[in-house]
Amino acid sequence: MNLVTPPEHPFAQFVRILGKGKRGARNMTREEAREAMGMLLDGEVEDTQLGAFLMLLRHKEENAEELAGFTEAFRQRNQAPAIAVDLDWPSYAGKKRHLPWYLLAAKALADSGIRILLHGGGAHTAGRLYSEQLLELLDIPLCQNWEQVATALDERQLAFIPLGAWAPQLQRMIDLRNTLGLRSPIHSLARILNPLSARCGLQSIFHPGYQAEHREASRLLGDHAIVIKGEGGEIEANPDAACHLYGTTDGEAWDEEWPALSPLRHVKPESLDATQLVRVWRGECEDEYGRLAIRTTLALALRGLGTEREQAFAEAERIWEARNSSN
Repeated sequence: MNLVTPPEHPFAQFVRILGKGKRGARNMTREEAREAMGMLLDGEVEDTQLGAFLMLLRHKEENAEELAGFTEAFRQRNQAPAIAVDLDWPSYAGKKRHLPWYLLAAKALADSGIRILLHGGGAHTAGRLYSEQLLELLDIPLCQNWEQVATALDERQLAFIPLGAWAPQLQRMIDLRNTLGLRSPIHSLARILNPLSARCGLQSIFHPGYQAEHREASRLLGDHAIVIKGEGGEIEANPDAACHLYGTTDGEAWDEEWPALSPLRHVKPESLDATQLVRVWRGECEDEYGRLAIRTTLALALRGLGTEREQAFAEAERIWEARNSSN
């Protein structure tokens, strides 16, 4: 029997903020979120607290202030060197309805000289195709540290680095998905981090309502970003549906609505054959849905770099036709 009351763990206050019942629970302030994430990143939290915190936050749903505070905590500890990047391209969702055509868009942009950092958190959900699983097939450099990223960007203008290579604490939290039974807010947070301070951060948030929160978080951080509801949760514009762009530039929010490119929805394939990506890249076959998805995603990326919509679509067509289809 313990007759002396033990001191409260410093992190307990943050679990209490989120979990103190319907009337007592509240959102964290930006400063509280920054402090809480700092303790998580520094390993100053018990495993039971980590699980409770992530699931309470998931149940409540994180807001822009909290996302901004979390990102600030990461950036204060970010050890990445100064490496010039045009587009930060997070890839954490995986595809299950359509092939990941966004990877061909990224390859084509890189061929045109645009420097792109891809990053992801591994294959955490069964039945999905993840970027990491296709890097070798599509000849996209897989890097394990920032030195390799710098080399790949200089030589190929395209690099993929796993989250675990630059933020292992966050990767551990993502890996709890099958232990906790739910994705944690870290899946959303990773999309905002932009570890190399790219000129534009592209973000895809699938769940309605979250796009505006992510845009606001990026605005609070002073970032230039475009957030969409990408197909399957990846940064890939769905040509069968209107695409709303939630943008922020120089601290100002802006919106654009892009109409669907196809009057009718395409029938999704019965199964996903990744070699189809290679055949389309090489010009050995046509895929109507894929071609439209690539074109729109190319235009989206160019819009992120400042090109107006109409010109972006024209430039997207030129970039695709000029790709090095032999690599």
